[in-house]
Amino acid sequence: MPLRDDYSGDFNPELTLSHFSRQALAGLGREFLLSGHLQDRVGLPLVAKRFGGDAYVEFSISEWMTASPIYSRRMQKALGFEGHDVSTVFKNLQLDIGAPHQFMDFQFRLDRPDYGEFWLPHCGALLDVEPFGEKRVRLMCHDIEDPTFDATAAATHPYMKARPIHRPPRTSTDQTPACRWSVFIEEEETEKKAFVPHPNAEAVESSRLAKIELQASPHEMEPGGWADYSGAFDPGFQLEDLSHSALITANKEFAIQSHLLARSFMLCAAQKLDIEASRELGRAQWTGIAALTAERLISSLGIQGNDIEAVAKIFQVHPCFHPREYVDFHVEVQGPQRALISLGPCPALSESDAFSWIADLSEAVHPALDAIAGRVSTHARCHPTSPPPGRALAWDIVIDPDSPPQPEPQELKLARISGGAKFSFEQRRPLRS
Repeated sequence: MPLRDDYSGDFNPELTLSHFSRQALAGLGREFLLSGHLQDRVGLPLVAKRFGGDAYVEFSISEWMTASPIYSRRMQKALGFEGHDVSTVFKNLQLDIGAPHQFMDFQFRLDRPDYGEFWLPHCGALLDVEPFGEKRVRLMCHDIEDPTFDATAAATHPYMKARPIHRPPRTSTDQTPACRWSVFIEEEETEKKAFVPHPNAEAVESSRLAKIELQASPHEMEPGGWADYSGAFDPGFQLEDLSHSALITANKEFAIQSHLLARSFMLCAAQKLDIEASRELGRAQWTGIAALTAERLISSLGIQGNDIEAVAKIFQVHPCFHPREYVDFHVEVQGPQRALISLGPCPALSESDAFSWIADLSEAVHPALDAIAGRVSTHARCHPTSPPPGRALAWDIVIDPDSPPQPEPQELKLARISGGAKFSFEQRRPLRS
């Protein structure tokens, strides 16, 4: 079966990431990275509304300090570049939802194994926050980045540090690069200089999500590219450099990064108030980013029309239901205006706590599911139904032309405030042969 360069053709109920070509997987990977990055654009304004204007700083630090060391070590293992030097940190940043390609346009210079620099000619996060004033810029570029960059660096070496050479506020919006940072291994003189993990790290690392084992691809389904990133650091690395199987692995890990960040977000909300507040904020965050990501995937994958097959395709490829090793998710079309989505017993449904998007699913209507369907057809809605044998939860997706159209979710409007909502990617390097 030929690999797909997009999803403009027929719906395939058995489709997996492996059915896409390297080119399609590279584009999908950029979308997965951006989706994970932008979920905070929904969650953090809701935090500020509920807990006060500066509460999002506390949440941001807790989220990223907790999640990024976990997923950084996962990515090192998954793509074979475990190490203890600056090049390892830089490889991590090239595969991090905190640095989605082009939107956060990280550029690198590696001088020595123990020293290098990175800078951003274009910083989408800065462009999002500058209209709100210098105080907000300082909160993001100083208060939040100082501890969170060190947390990412410390996943490689406990004495690895990231320190600004210069950073915003900018004196002019034409000033580039927006910031420049040095990354180096500090001399191990005292224990006080070693990184101290965030108190929430142990709880998140004990989750089934953090420990999930991905299935390796049995063979390469398309020639070319690196089977891993164990070779020399490439400052111009693009996803097109990876092989077919490595791209599948990277995309699965990008989805895991998103889930880990959401888990850290919901844990912080519960600690701030209670479990119900955690569920409410997690549900709203998921609804907004699920809708925005669905919109972007329709365009990026060339999905045409607003029929039931188009709806089914979006559910299949949406990163919130990946990797399948964690979320046993299936879609089938059952008629010209009806499809069935279902979840089987899986690690995502058997976590020991409520701190995940998937844990919020039950035998009830869920706004995130309707938000995904509604981005394809405003007349599509998801109705809870009895699951088929062997499945745990199920929903009928029904397109009813006579029903009133779905209103646009308020949470989607939050997501659209970011320039990332309409950001256009470019292909900067051809597929590596």
